[in-house]
Amino acid sequence: MMVLHPAKPLFDWASLEDSPSLQTIKDLLAALPDGKLLESLRRGRGKGRNDYPVHVLWGTVVLRVVLRHVTTEATLAELRRNEGLRRLIGIESESGVPRPWNISRFEEVLGQQPHRTLLKEIFHELIRRLGATIPDLGRTTAGDATALAARNKKDQAAQEEIAEGLPQASGGRKEYLDAEGKVTRVVEWFGFKLHLLVDGKHEVVLFYEITDTRAGDGETLPVILKQAEANLPANRIETLAYDKAADSDEVHRTLSGKGITPLIQMRNLWQTESERMLPGHDGSSNVVYTEDGTIYCYDKVSEPPVRHKMSYIGHEPERETLKYRCPAKHEGFECPMSGVCNAGKTYGKTVRVPRGVDPRRFPSLPRATKKFERMYKGRTAVERVNARLKVYWGVDDGNVKGARRFFAQVGVVLAVHAVFATLLAQSPRREGTLGKISLSPIAAALRAQAEKDPTIAV
Repeated sequence: MMVLHPAKPLFDWASLEDSPSLQTIKDLLAALPDGKLLESLRRGRGKGRNDYPVHVLWGTVVLRVVLRHVTTEATLAELRRNEGLRRLIGIESESGVPRPWNISRFEEVLGQQPHRTLLKEIFHELIRRLGATIPDLGRTTAGDATALAARNKKDQAAQEEIAEGLPQASGGRKEYLDAEGKVTRVVEWFGFKLHLLVDGKHEVVLFYEITDTRAGDGETLPVILKQAEANLPANRIETLAYDKAADSDEVHRTLSGKGITPLIQMRNLWQTESERMLPGHDGSSNVVYTEDGTIYCYDKVSEPPVRHKMSYIGHEPERETLKYRCPAKHEGFECPMSGVCNAGKTYGKTVRVPRGVDPRRFPSLPRATKKFERMYKGRTAVERVNARLKVYWGVDDGNVKGARRFFAQVGVVLAVHAVFATLLAQSPRREGTLGKISLSPIAAALRAQAEKDPTIAV
């Protein structure tokens, strides 16, 4: 059993054991709500051969991820020499350890319906429990898509997967640009895309989706967001951070309609213009905006005219506007244009920008604010989760052949991620000078949920 220091974060990923103890593995297997999946697999097997029971095969594929073995063969070798580990997944003797081809065939079955959906439901159930128990889980979110390498099957086998609606591995390419728009690095791969939406504070995956390499991030994000919301209490998500790949009108309209603050970098699409007149203002106005939605006013009295960034006052939800004021009045400097613009107003000239004019350019939190910059840095959480999935749990194997097995292996990795998150959240904490161990209210609630869950296999 993992016991954490009370000062550690709720999800202290650094506290995970490099080589999990038998007790940790036992706790993990007990926390997996896999009863429905195992029952479905048993029904699918029917009265066929049962040399290696379903729970043994399932336990083996889970152990490969938990023990961080690079290959299935390494997992099977450890099962053959470790009696305690064998008994945890129901293997009575060394002769009961499956062969590599048994695991390959099992993963093929695991990637078919209805088992594939039930496998993903394990992940959903664990996240729903965490969301219902932890008040801030999912408030600040971050998204990203990462490349995963894989191989395709051939001919008839591939056609069967396509008929099931499974995407096939394909060639992908991503270009990285500098500030001037020049390509600085190109990444190419053959496989799939893994789209993630994660909690920016706790680094817990809230939802995932696997697509082919041609699926755009902006197209996939609304679908991912909808399911992530289903895994969390209503109106839990407050902010969503993403890079330029999600900068589309549809994404911003979706987020605006849900009351979610977008923290999304803007793509540079203006080729020749540096600024435009604010909608509703004629040629006599001195207020303009740039491509990223930053509002400026011009001091036309000075020669040449001087441009000042207007002071952002805040978002007015009831009016659906962004409020700006004269920077000279707000920041306390002299402006020759002040007499014309402010005309004796105490607070100076006020400009309200209707967000409905362009939700993408005028989000509820403008990009040119320190708060946006600070909150956007939370997007690095999804990069750390990607690294953990790839490096720590081996989701980017590269040797998996066929979409069924690929979906199965990724599903197992994400289920293990969610169940480790559950173990961290419900771990007891050492308190007091004598090392007294106690459960937090969150840990106690999660344990009570697990005790009442009928889907956990026994």
